[in-house]
Formats: sequence, structure tokens, C-alpha cells
Amino acid sequence: MEELIQRIATEVGIDPALARKAVEIIINFLHRDGPQPMVGELIGKFPGAEALLRDHGEGGAKGFLGGKLAALFGGGMGAMAALNELTDAGLELDQVQQVTRLVVDFAKEHAGEEVVDQVVSQIPGLSQFV
Repeated sequence: MEELIQRIATEVGIDPALARKAVEIIINFLHRDGPQPMVGELIGKFPGAEALLRDHGEGGAKGFLGGKLAALFGGGMGAMAALNELTDAGLELDQVQQVTRLVVDFAKEHAGEEVVDQVVSQIPGLSQFV
């Protein structure tokens, strides 16, 4: 995970703490909204992802309204909620795209292109960021 965080910080030009927060948001999003069991396979092969979910995981959108909306829509709020979380954390839209691509590339290095492509293709809205 540290390798990915440093890669993001260097290539995107952001602070490592922001890079870590962005990775947390993306991993939580995939875990929340991704197709099972493919996401489980991806998380299992993504270095540090299981520990991140154990230590910083969340079951759905944050806050009272987010929680009510998540319940209404059956779980996570999708790519738009993740985008909002990333921009709220301090990323600009072009940085969100760069970070997302780097996370996806890292996932492909470790879990394989086929699994990652299947996960991305089954989450509405995610493909526009990768």
C-alpha cells in the first residue's frame, strides 16, 4: 500500500496524507459498491487493502442523510458519492481521474487485468474515471 501511496503522491503531486485518504475512499467505494465475489478476489490480492478496510472501512455513505440515502438505494451511493468524497478530501477533478487510474493500474498489477476490468465494468459511472 505504501508503494501505491508514494506513487500517487509523486505522480499526482499531492501530499502523501491526501494520497492515503484517496486510496481509502476508493477501496471503500469498491468494497461497498463492487460486484461480489470479484471485489473480494480483488481486495484479497491488493496489497494492504484488507488491513485498510479493517482499520478504516465503512459500510456506506457517511452522515445522517448519506446513511438514509444509502439505505434507500440499497447500499453504497455509487461513483458520484465517491467523487464527492474525493473532492471533499481536497482533490480537483483531474486529480481524481489521475488517482483513480493509478489505483486501477496498481490493482491490475496485483490482481490481474481481467478481474479489475470486470469490476470496473460492473460499477455504473466508474469507467468514466479510468
